[in-house]
Amino acid sequence: MEKDIQTGSAIASVVGATMGASGTQSRSEDEESTGMKDIKRTAAQAFVGGGGVVPKRRSSSRSIKRKKFDDELVESSLAKSSSRVKGPPVIEPIRCSGSEPSSNEKKKMSKSSTTLTPPLTMVITPPPIAKRVKKSKQPLQITKDLGRWKPTDDLLLINAVLQTTDLTSVHLGVKFSCRFTLREIQERWYALLYDPVISKLAWQAMRQLHPEAIAAIQSKALFSQAEEALLAKIASSSQPKLEVFQELLSKNPSVFYPSRTPKSLLVHWQLLKQYYLLEDQSVQPLPKGDQVLNFSDAEQLVDDAKLKENRDEVLEHELMISDRHQKKEIRQLEQELPRWQVLVDSITGMNSPDFDNQTLAALRGRMVRYLMRSREITLGRATKDKQIDVDLSLEGPAWKISRKQGIIKLKNNGDFFIANEGRRPIYIDGRPVLSGNKWKLNNNSVVEIAGLRFVFLINQELISLIKAEAAKMNQQ
Repeated sequence: MEKDIQTGSAIASVVGATMGASGTQSRSEDEESTGMKDIKRTAAQAFVGGGGVVPKRRSSSRSIKRKKFDDELVESSLAKSSSRVKGPPVIEPIRCSGSEPSSNEKKKMSKSSTTLTPPLTMVITPPPIAKRVKKSKQPLQITKDLGRWKPTDDLLLINAVLQTTDLTSVHLGVKFSCRFTLREIQERWYALLYDPVISKLAWQAMRQLHPEAIAAIQSKALFSQAEEALLAKIASSSQPKLEVFQELLSKNPSVFYPSRTPKSLLVHWQLLKQYYLLEDQSVQPLPKGDQVLNFSDAEQLVDDAKLKENRDEVLEHELMISDRHQKKEIRQLEQELPRWQVLVDSITGMNSPDFDNQTLAALRGRMVRYLMRSREITLGRATKDKQIDVDLSLEGPAWKISRKQGIIKLKNNGDFFIANEGRRPIYIDGRPVLSGNKWKLNNNSVVEIAGLRFVFLINQELISLIKAEAAKMNQQ
């Protein structure tokens, strides 16, 4: 029985603590102790008077619903805002108004722990506020690079709209730095009028333009209807000079754009005259009779069947036969060409010559043929002081060739070599042989020296005999 009374008093103390939260915030410790004693007594009497049976305690996971006071509302709102802050969550115990620690407890807490948890308002940092400030600044940075509009284009647009008051005319008549559609021009004009950020940036950019650039832009301003009306009054039959337009400018300063010059007025007046827009000019309508025939009318009159030419089969057959004869004759001439070449070479002697027993090789050029009858010959340009075996000046202009350009030598094994001893290179079959080097010569090798070309021909029968004798000597 005593145990049941003790548990009942404990439950009553918890209920009393929650009920005591509804009292005033400034209650002394003595009042709290007397209130707790009274609650214990009433709870004990209730449990004893009920027959001494302790009811089973019902437990629930739900929190007790009660009204929150002002200080709790503030702390809960701060806790919600702190949950939005990125980083580790900060847990701060919420103290009710009636459960403040006493002075003794405060001393114990100060002794036990030197570091206290800071209040909730100090823990919460304001990064979300800083982010909002950055977001508000982002449009200012983005608008600096908006679109393709340059300050010169903005100035052209403003001048043209002030002159014509028609965005369609501006789209047709003004030449911007790049091609803009009518919708882009409308959107830019509305942005300059109603968007404070874009208008401010555009104004600052236009103020930084050079005065000469501004003057060049203003000279391209479109002509208004009032200006064209004054220019149209000048007769087309007259040939006005610059003084006439200067006088027109001085008499009507409020009508003409400030950047107009007599020269620009003259040029525009000539355009008006060219397109028959002056007052004394009128475009004559085309006569509707049979005198003038439009292209569309002429196209209708043309019969497509007459445009197609009829095929002449007889003519096509004759052309085909003549083409066949010509091709046959060309083929016959191509077959006879080698025979004629043999006859020409036999007469001129420029083909591979009939070598005698003393000729080892020949150096054949376009004009002259040199015969090699010794195992070593020299090439070059002959002079009064020095004579050489092969004088290349007989072939053509040889002023670039050295006096001793090279040496052709036959070795015992039957191979021919050429050695370059001049300043300029010798080309053998397109390969350069520099000064001081040598290269092997084969039959029909092309030798080029300072623009002069020669073909080196070898007497194969005599060289084969020389090789056979060399082989017999090696065997012995």
